This record gives sequence, C-alpha cells and structure tokens, in this order.
Amino acid sequence: MSKTTAASDSPARDTVDGGGPRTVGGSRGFGLLLVITGAAGLLAAWVITLDKFKLLEDPNFTPGCSINPVISCGSIMKSDQASVFGFPNPMLGLAAYAVVICVGMSLIARARFPRWYWLTFNAGCLFGVGFVSWLQFESLYRINALCLWCCLAWVATILMFWYVTSFNVRNGFLPSPRGLRTFFEDFTWALPVVHVGIIAVLIFTRWGDKLWA
Repeated sequence: MSKTTAASDSPARDTVDGGGPRTVGGSRGFGLLLVITGAAGLLAAWVITLDKFKLLEDPNFTPGCSINPVISCGSIMKSDQASVFGFPNPMLGLAAYAVVICVGMSLIARARFPRWYWLTFNAGCLFGVGFVSWLQFESLYRINALCLWCCLAWVATILMFWYVTSFNVRNGFLPSPRGLRTFFEDFTWALPVVHVGIIAVLIFTRWGDKLWA
C-alpha cells in the first residue's frame, strides 16, 4: 500500500460532544473489502454447511469439491475437527461472516464506531485467524486432506484480520511504535500476501503433484 493509498484510506473521525469517546469510521474502500471478504467467507460456510447436512442424510454422499484423495472436502467434513464446538464449524462461520458484512456495509454508509467497538471487532478477527490457522495445521498434518471451500474461508479471514489490525494500529487503538504505524500505512497489503503465500508453500511442500493427481 503506497502512502497515497494509505492517505486516501484514512478514516473519517468525529469527536462526540460532552467528552464522550472518539468515534472512527473507515473509508468506503475498507468497508467494501470487509463486505467482499465477509461474503466470500459466508459463501464458503454456506456451501460446506449444506454439504454437511447432505452427508448426514446420506453417508455415501460425495461433495462436489471432493476431486481426488488430497482435495477431499468429504474427508474434512467427516473428521472430528469439523465439529470442534459440538456442531459443524461452518455454522459458526455463517454468523461470524454475516457480522463482518454488516460492519462493512455500515462503513460504506459512513457509520462511525468507538475504540471499544473496533478492538472487539479486532479480537473477533484474531480468534478467526487463530482458529483457521489451527484448522490449516489439522488439515495438512492430521486429516491429510484439503477442502477448497475451506481455503476460500481461510484467505477471507486472513485478509480481514490484517486489514482490521492495520486500521486499529494506524488509528492508535492498538498501542504501537511510530515505525510500525508507518509500516502499516505503506505495506498493509504485504502482510496478507506473505501470510497466504506461506500457507501455499506449506500445501505444495506437503503434497506437491498429488494435488493434481
């Protein structure tokens, strides 16, 4: 992200009269990013949820994204890791990604929120990226299978986490040195690129040509 881009993405600010908390709203571009990533995650969660129900009805059901022994959504859905909280994981995604879309739409409409709101939202994104990181490890090294819809949700979650974190750092909601703020102003885009790139390298290192077999 160049300095020009960062400047155009600077949030609008409004100090509430009477000594209330400062409210901050992001740019429409930031809001659009949240809507797009939220919609991508919601789509992935919706498809996986539908396939999970079909699998419960018919144990012989094969999801459309089960292409080969490695790219096998069915193997993921049948694993214990697919229902960590006692219900299918994507049902949690249906609610979480819907919230992200709502926040993004609010920003596009020029809504502003206080510091506690942004930090709570950031905490939710942190939980999300932590959860998908655990699922990535389990998928690669325990279940030994990959789900393409899950990959879409992973990328969406990673993008929203880094951009929300950048927003909070640049606005001073997350205490950080000046150098880190400058880095986020100029290179926010690099963080999700590197993050996703590392996951891609791990996937290709793990399976290589077997991905296309």
